[in-house]
Amino acid sequence: MSPASSSAEPSTRSAAAGAAAPVGRPAHGPAGGPPPGPAGGLAVGDVTVVEPGMLRRAVSAAALGNAMEWFDFGVYSYLAVTLGKVFFPTADGTTQLLATFGTFAAAFLIRPLGGLVFGPLGDRIGRQKVLAATMIMMAAGTFAIGLIPSYATIGVWAPVLLLFARMVQGFSTGGEYGGATTFIAEYAPDRRRGFLGSWLEFGTLVGYVAGAGLVTLMTAALDEGSLLSWGWRLPFLIAGPLGLIGLYLRMRLEETPAFRRLQDEAESAERQRPKSGLRELVTTHRRALLLCMALVLVYNVTDYMLLSYLPTYLTAELAFDATHGLLVIIAAMVLMMAVNGPVGHLSDRIGRRPVLMAGCLGFLLLSVPALLLIRDGEQWGVLVGVGALCLLLTCFTGTMPAALPALFPTHIRYGAMSVGFNVSVSLFGGTTPLVVTSLIDATGNRMTPAYYMMAAAVVGAVAVRLMPESAGRPLPGSPPAVASPKEARELVATARRRAAGVRGAPAVAR
Repeated sequence: MSPASSSAEPSTRSAAAGAAAPVGRPAHGPAGGPPPGPAGGLAVGDVTVVEPGMLRRAVSAAALGNAMEWFDFGVYSYLAVTLGKVFFPTADGTTQLLATFGTFAAAFLIRPLGGLVFGPLGDRIGRQKVLAATMIMMAAGTFAIGLIPSYATIGVWAPVLLLFARMVQGFSTGGEYGGATTFIAEYAPDRRRGFLGSWLEFGTLVGYVAGAGLVTLMTAALDEGSLLSWGWRLPFLIAGPLGLIGLYLRMRLEETPAFRRLQDEAESAERQRPKSGLRELVTTHRRALLLCMALVLVYNVTDYMLLSYLPTYLTAELAFDATHGLLVIIAAMVLMMAVNGPVGHLSDRIGRRPVLMAGCLGFLLLSVPALLLIRDGEQWGVLVGVGALCLLLTCFTGTMPAALPALFPTHIRYGAMSVGFNVSVSLFGGTTPLVVTSLIDATGNRMTPAYYMMAAAVVGAVAVRLMPESAGRPLPGSPPAVASPKEARELVATARRRAAGVRGAPAVAR
């Protein structure tokens, strides 16, 4: 080694780590400590190379579970008026809506309990096993709704059974989204995590579109009597076969590379893995948890407002034809499906924070003008208003699945995501239709949805300003992840050049 190299020796570890984590963020070793490898440097064996076939299966299985979850939620939202007549026939129209959305919100109130159970369990026994269990429970809960007799048949037991089925769904989904985002994030190469994570929300949109399309088809094809007597059951019964397909796909998956590495370390150290990371989460990672909850707030308030509540708003508040209102939302979601992947890719290129901040500022500035266009009633105005808001929503749907898991280290990631995500969704996201319906009923102000989204955007903008940038960087507690052995060799070579103080010909020329 030359004298110049020797003088650079003390900075070798941080420089080598920096090569694995662009923009100056040091890479972390598997347990959140120093980077792995000889003398703290980065070796090819320390870099995770993701097998393409397994990556495709992981993304597909996670996205399908999300699609099934939101197929149910979409159907429930779009059939809110019909379900109100089936399960709460003695109430007036507004009370029926409130009762239906109240049952909808009840499932979200139990989601944190599901997150508390499934999240730490996923950190202890593995992501794949828990995601298989949540798939079974989601499918069973949704299928059961389609079998419940109406109020006219069994009286008050009908809404009671509906509430129970919704709570089964809520408990299972408490472990679904946190596990699915963790699963994809831990499989994805660092430079493509935004794009690959966006497919999770693509699954959400597919579920919504399938649910909305089926409801629209039934609304157009069936008379009201047929829809009330048996037609409403069909979308829920479809969940049975969908759940079996999703379970089959998830059972074929291997555990994520990050979790396998964590297990190997625990075994080599001959120690038990901690049974719960909840205490560490609220003491050591409190700031990250609060940031997660704030980001989820703006994400889900806007998501549920536009994709779940807006069809009901168009029908109940603005007297739109039910089929017309659903077609507008379907068109907007198809637009989102086309844009969602490019937005995720953009976040890989320019960073998560700029994309998320653009969404927050957009909702803050454009919610009122967009809703005024929608209220105007002209077809072009409705399409432009809804389309603009849904395009802003893709700033969240295309970016959040990669941004949220990067807030937490591997050994508590599933639990932290499940707790933070579900507490925020339960308090703010899933209650959005109920709260907005109640506010409009109490105040008579039909601009309430715009003001509600603006308030959420302010909270989101503050969180984005405080969150760390994670694009192109290893997940906390994980080594770098790449798409090919060639990329791994290039990464290590770059790390060694930087460690030795050699920046390459262009840098030397300067």
